[in-house]
Amino acid sequence: MTSTDDQPPAVRSRLRMPARALAALACPHCGQGLAPVGDALACPAGHSFDVARQGYVSLLSGRRTGPGDSRDMVRARQEFQEAGHYAPLARRLAATVADLAPEPELVADVGAGTGYYLRHVLDALPGSHGLALDVSGYALRRAAKAHPRAGALACDVWGGLPLRRGAAAVLLNVFAPRNGAEFRRVLSDDGALLVVTPTARHLAELRGPLGLIDVDPRKDERVPEGLAPHLLPERHEETSAELRLGRTEVGALVEMGPSARHIDPAELRRRVAALPGATDVTASWTISVYRPA
Repeated sequence: MTSTDDQPPAVRSRLRMPARALAALACPHCGQGLAPVGDALACPAGHSFDVARQGYVSLLSGRRTGPGDSRDMVRARQEFQEAGHYAPLARRLAATVADLAPEPELVADVGAGTGYYLRHVLDALPGSHGLALDVSGYALRRAAKAHPRAGALACDVWGGLPLRRGAAAVLLNVFAPRNGAEFRRVLSDDGALLVVTPTARHLAELRGPLGLIDVDPRKDERVPEGLAPHLLPERHEETSAELRLGRTEVGALVEMGPSARHIDPAELRRRVAALPGATDVTASWTISVYRPA
């Protein structure tokens, strides 16, 4: 279990959730606060949510709009991230948050996956706490253990975020769906949303040989259009890394992303096997900062 100093004793039975993160939660049915009751969270109206054995809690309400990442996608992502290939992005994201908000009380990562980027941000912000939000239980099993000052919960961004209005000082959104109205609701009036998207150069060397999904050429227009009128762009920054990847690493890179859903696994293995022993690959991202309108 986590040893977070401000974690209430009642929570330590199973839930990995600092008290400050717990205070930001809202019941997805009635909007009231949640408190630990045994190995569950409950609101005053009697709605109760079991805590998973791995330490996260599911606050999903109604039918989810997507399946979330599979076990294999999460495994591949964990392997690739922990090898450090996307560390330049994680460091740049953490530095950007620290520059925008030196001591944000709560950082919420919507579409957090394994919690990799949230972990780096919290490492750079020793006074802050975090929440990893995702729809995939496989991802949340890892995100619940990503950082001692972070909790993890299952929710669907299109079904509503189970957070109080204005609860988050910073929202992270890394390669994940975006709901402008909900982001604005849970973001404080002086808060910031950081969105990370791939540029047209991202993984360009692999797209042809492996048949990967192309980056939307209008992505730079569609993202702000989708967030308006709730959030407006403040600035954009492009960052990149030159990677040299072996076949195993290329396989993990593809398996962890959206192309994995569109390529037959056997065909993907065949295409990866046809690559040279090492391939130079460009990773390129845009970090965009949005503020409440």
